[in-house]
Amino acid sequence: MKNKVKTFPKLPGIYTFKDKDNNIICLGKAKSLKHRVSSYFAKYNKDWKIQQLIDESVDIDFIITKNEEEALLLEAQLIREKKPKYNVLLKHGQPFVYFMFSHTELQEFKIVRNKKERGEYFGPFLKKQEARKIWEFLTRKFKLKICNQKIPTGCLNYHIGNCAGMCRIPVHPAVPAIASGDGREQDLGESKGDIAEHLLRLKIVKELLSQNYDQLKKDLEQEFKSAMQELKFERAKNLHEYLQNLDSVITYLKIFYTETKYANEVSFISSDICNEVETPNLINKKLQEFLNLENAPVTIDCFDISHFQSRYIVGSCVRFKNGIPEKNKFRRFKIKTLDTQNDYAALQEIVSRRYKDPNEIPDIILIDGGKGQLNAVKNLLRSTVRPDLSAIALATGDGALASRGVFISLAKREETLFSPNHPDGIRLDLQTEVGRLLISIRDYAHHFAINYHREKRLKNSTK
Repeated sequence: MKNKVKTFPKLPGIYTFKDKDNNIICLGKAKSLKHRVSSYFAKYNKDWKIQQLIDESVDIDFIITKNEEEALLLEAQLIREKKPKYNVLLKHGQPFVYFMFSHTELQEFKIVRNKKERGEYFGPFLKKQEARKIWEFLTRKFKLKICNQKIPTGCLNYHIGNCAGMCRIPVHPAVPAIASGDGREQDLGESKGDIAEHLLRLKIVKELLSQNYDQLKKDLEQEFKSAMQELKFERAKNLHEYLQNLDSVITYLKIFYTETKYANEVSFISSDICNEVETPNLINKKLQEFLNLENAPVTIDCFDISHFQSRYIVGSCVRFKNGIPEKNKFRRFKIKTLDTQNDYAALQEIVSRRYKDPNEIPDIILIDGGKGQLNAVKNLLRSTVRPDLSAIALATGDGALASRGVFISLAKREETLFSPNHPDGIRLDLQTEVGRLLISIRDYAHHFAINYHREKRLKNSTK
């Protein structure tokens, strides 16, 4: 097994130790799979638990992820599903946190680990410390803290501007009606104004977390004008203060806050392309229908270019067969014809070099890039490799594409796919098998190219 680790990539992902019955007995995340797994076999590692793990395991496998965050997500999910005997910490733990607006008598803005209470949730957020900083910032900025005290004159935090002031308000049967926003108002004296102001601040924070910045500004400006016209000067003063501070709050949130819907990412990485081996015929059939191919494709090659400030230009080609990496067909290219950056020319070079042997042409050739990259290479096979292969990337009589050598491209920005049947592009959906497969293969090729590029830079820097 130690020798097998040498083939592991220096990429983020999940590694799994398996026993003789092919059961996962230990798994973990890694920033660099090769470095992390190698540490288990280091001479200085005398931990008896690791020695026992190595003695019991007969194989090690891995899954590459886009980054460490995805690796952490997948680690947590797999530990809960597989329950490896050597993993304890995450078996019952919750690695995420959420922002929650409670549906209680007086709505509260909380940070929680589980969706146990009735309320409106934002998240999940993987980086708990960063999420807590955002929660503390918004709570302090908009005075959303609700203490458990009942002091007619207000608590100390209220007087220094940190508390919502609900400590001054007695619990009243009418409060839930106002808090739930059903429009009913009853005479609560001064408390009614405090509750209305609290709900306004909660509404602002919800809109900020939903990233509806422009609409929020318009709504606050309209409410400010209405308050002035109705001579509600205290309310107008507060609205003006919120508007004055809004830009600085939005700037802060843009830097530190993104409400990533990790449910999609978890679905994507947990149904990794390696899992497609269970139903290769099904995914191949879906690819055929999606791309309108004459036959169901089996092999897919993906090309990518990597460079640093137009230097150390390299290319990569990875091959997948039935959704599984066929690593003996992977290729790495040092660009020979260019001294400066030109992605189109670089792609033309490596595609031509890859298919000098016509028998190597796969069913689908996926290019990491957009319409420009696709146009640069889509006619290469007919013009430079096989003049007789007239069906490549051309429509057949019934409108379907010949399955062998069809060029498509996938742009990262919005995961937009371009193909002969999608000249204007079509956005892939991570919720579909086709979307997950093609995006996974594209990302795999990207990591493979970056890894080679780093090796070239490191080699040159040590000369």
